[in-house]
Amino acid sequence: MIDRKSFLAACLLVALPATGRSADVDASVLKAEADRIAAIAQATKSAVSVFVPSGAGGGSGVVIDPEGFALTNFHVSSPAGAYMVCGMADGNLYDTVIVGIDPVGDLALVKLLGRSDFSAAELGNSDRVQQGDWCMVIGNPFLLANDLQPTVTWGLISGVHRYQYPSGTLLEYADCLQTDASINPGNSGGPLYAADSKLIGIVGRASFEKRGRVNVGVGYAISINQAKNFLGYLHSGRIVDHATLGATVATDEGKVIVSNILENSDAYRRGLRYGAEILAVNGRDVASANDLQNVLGTLPKGWRVPISFRHEGRNVDTIVRLAGVHGRDELLEKMAASMPPPPPRPQEKEGDSEKDQIAAANAHDAELPASVEAVYEAKHGYANYYFNRLHQQRLWESLKKHSPNASGAWTIEGPTDNDGPVLDLTLGKQVSIATDGGQPTLLDPTALYDGIDSQQLPAFAACLDAWHRMVELGPDRFGEVYYLGTMPLRGEYPLRDVLVGTSGELESWFYFDPESGRLEAVECWADRFRDPAELLIEAGDKNQPVGLSLYFGERRAWRMQVEQWKASANEQ
Repeated sequence: MIDRKSFLAACLLVALPATGRSADVDASVLKAEADRIAAIAQATKSAVSVFVPSGAGGGSGVVIDPEGFALTNFHVSSPAGAYMVCGMADGNLYDTVIVGIDPVGDLALVKLLGRSDFSAAELGNSDRVQQGDWCMVIGNPFLLANDLQPTVTWGLISGVHRYQYPSGTLLEYADCLQTDASINPGNSGGPLYAADSKLIGIVGRASFEKRGRVNVGVGYAISINQAKNFLGYLHSGRIVDHATLGATVATDEGKVIVSNILENSDAYRRGLRYGAEILAVNGRDVASANDLQNVLGTLPKGWRVPISFRHEGRNVDTIVRLAGVHGRDELLEKMAASMPPPPPRPQEKEGDSEKDQIAAANAHDAELPASVEAVYEAKHGYANYYFNRLHQQRLWESLKKHSPNASGAWTIEGPTDNDGPVLDLTLGKQVSIATDGGQPTLLDPTALYDGIDSQQLPAFAACLDAWHRMVELGPDRFGEVYYLGTMPLRGEYPLRDVLVGTSGELESWFYFDPESGRLEAVECWADRFRDPAELLIEAGDKNQPVGLSLYFGERRAWRMQVEQWKASANEQ
């Protein structure tokens, strides 16, 4: 980090008589200046200038991966739709395709095309940023970067953990960073770097003098830690939503008190009630309703996170699955309402030929460039379904690699803990379960559904059957399948890849270890307002699990020690 005292001393040099000799300048001052220049030079390499081909505006962004994935604002990408052009300080323009969007948190993930060795920013930790830290904003204010060289402004972190209420109908800035570094129209979506050139935020809002749109020294950036939480969801190509606890709260003398709660929420199933005091969420203490929203506003819909609360004199530590702020159709409707109108058609110019006039009039309706068309697929509810299909295929290949052969039936045998029954499960064209050496009972889809709903032993078979069929059939034949993104497993990091598949009445979630690609858990849902059956898989050698634990909520119902797992030949 740059020493502040040395930096201020360097700034004062402009008022001192020049001697022409660097020996008259303190070495620490020269080092501070050199460090600052080096940090700016490093940070500039990953900054992006965004241009909308139709001429409907632009903004800024930042590359976060050598493959060309970059972050910007939703309100920057939305006028462009699927395709935009991005410039970098290397002097080149790159065709760029939309990947995923977060219209509530004002984030968009895009991909610059044509290379796989882009200069990428190093992601910092915005939770460690403190008021008074030096920072810099690099971007394309007023779309000045005609030569693709971005503008740099320097300032302080003026505040942390700021909350900005939704703008209009949708945008919400939670737990954001405030800076006095100059932010102007066109900086939106660009990087906020720490003084050491690590990326700590994505520039979003600023306060302006109304008439001249002049910055007044109050700007806001989405924290990079919030962006990290959503990156997996954005890579899915989906239009993603933020989280809610399913409860409303009020601040009462420094305490966060539940004022209302939905009885069908997971928080209610975990014991949260009216009048309870919420103490912490996802590892952060909360002392006000604003504190709570600052945490929830940085989390995606569907995540399970730790929560601590006090109710009727008893402290409770549990994990809660967060609901979405919006219904799916509601989110799409609000997003459409918040998007700017399409750009006006270019005006005809006197002297233009009829051919030129037609070309100009239809410029914004032109076909996508071939490079973009090859990696773009439109689908309802998605920003770009192409990337979702890529991840489906990736996880299926990993599932086949790390699972027992599923071209035939699986036979799994072993005892359960706590004097429970010995199980004998068969998964194939027919699904059956036998206990303690008895006759097998065939389980049709209704029996599997009922096993989950009643939290009984057939839920084991339901989870294993979903696993077997996904390995055998793959995403294209299993049913309706999509890549959800990344989330904690039972509230614990690291984030796991999650594949979701619906077949018949059951919805199954498959959790994959991000390093090995091994399947770690399968959840099967019979009712969205009841706990799913959750099968945790203990890995052994040669893809053979050694243990299977079945949970409902936080209760472990059974653990099966796997003594035999046979994969038979192809079934006829």
